[in-house]
Amino acid sequence: MYKLFFRLVFQRMDPEQAHHLAFRWIRRAARVPVLRTFVAAALAPRFKELRTEAFGLRMHGPFGLAAGFDKNAVAIDGMTMLGFDHIEIGTVTGEPQPGNPKKRLFRLVQDRALINRMGFNNEGSAAVAARLAAREPVFRAVVGVNIGKTKVVPEAEAAADYVKSTERLARHADYLVVNVSSPNTPGLRNLQATESLRPLLSAVREAADRSVEGRRVPLLVKIAPDLADEDVDAVADLAVELGLDGIIATNTTIAREGLGLASDPALVAETGGLSGAPLKERSLEVLRRLYARVGDRITLVGVGGIESAEDAWQRILAGATLVQGYSAFIYEGPFWGRAVHKGLAARLAASPYATLAEAVGADSRKVSAA
Repeated sequence: MYKLFFRLVFQRMDPEQAHHLAFRWIRRAARVPVLRTFVAAALAPRFKELRTEAFGLRMHGPFGLAAGFDKNAVAIDGMTMLGFDHIEIGTVTGEPQPGNPKKRLFRLVQDRALINRMGFNNEGSAAVAARLAAREPVFRAVVGVNIGKTKVVPEAEAAADYVKSTERLARHADYLVVNVSSPNTPGLRNLQATESLRPLLSAVREAADRSVEGRRVPLLVKIAPDLADEDVDAVADLAVELGLDGIIATNTTIAREGLGLASDPALVAETGGLSGAPLKERSLEVLRRLYARVGDRITLVGVGGIESAEDAWQRILAGATLVQGYSAFIYEGPFWGRAVHKGLAARLAASPYATLAEAVGADSRKVSAA
């Protein structure tokens, strides 16, 4: 039914307009007590065997919403209602910004992919912090806050900009993500070089510790799939050195490999980050490389090209404790979370592992042993 609706309605709309329309419906449904209870019961089943713990946080399961969908923390309950076990909001920047000029979001339907050059459009860290502070949750949800660099801030002043966001947002975050991997902010990916990343992450860690009393906010970094293998290794080593809590692999890609011949060449030529099914193989490669490097010392989050329970299960076996999705939600619709959870529960039951935690990295460990 959703796929028919997508073809007849959403596919005929500008992708960004369709996003805002769907988002508005989700937010409104979550405000109606009877409706949200009914929707959550239907779309967010809980399987006790999928309960997950990551960086000290307990979650109903491993499947979360990737950053980029709820940039301003306006629909946390709505997305929880649809079955996501954790919600990563943002990317939030130090100052508000409109993002890049429209049109900036494109569907490649035949490839089940998106190209975006949104440019971190968001209301800024002060506004988002105020909204999180005033929030009265109706569902228990783990909320991650993804922070990035304000576009007008020079690269040399990036650390101060991230610190500003951290000081405002860390106290409201269950975990904090430093995003240095979006291709849509000039110079941002340069910050992935370890000589830039080390002082940046250290500054954010110190700011989070100053800003939050009584608990340590887990800190993660999100990396690009376009890093060379040796750079992936360097980031992994740095994360261990600095005592980071996690690495998210991966953001969108500037590559265009894996796209089918049916895709509109004009769309393929659009600049921006490619997400969705074509990213699946490289994202999985990066995840496996990270796990081989860090093992169980750091929590890994797999994202990029996850469309099904099988995709999520493969990321877990490769070393991911948590998995996230976004693009497939556009194509699969509101029953997607339910399908992923049911499929994961079935795969775990059919596996030799008693718990999801036992399955994490199992394939990678087999390769190492061989």
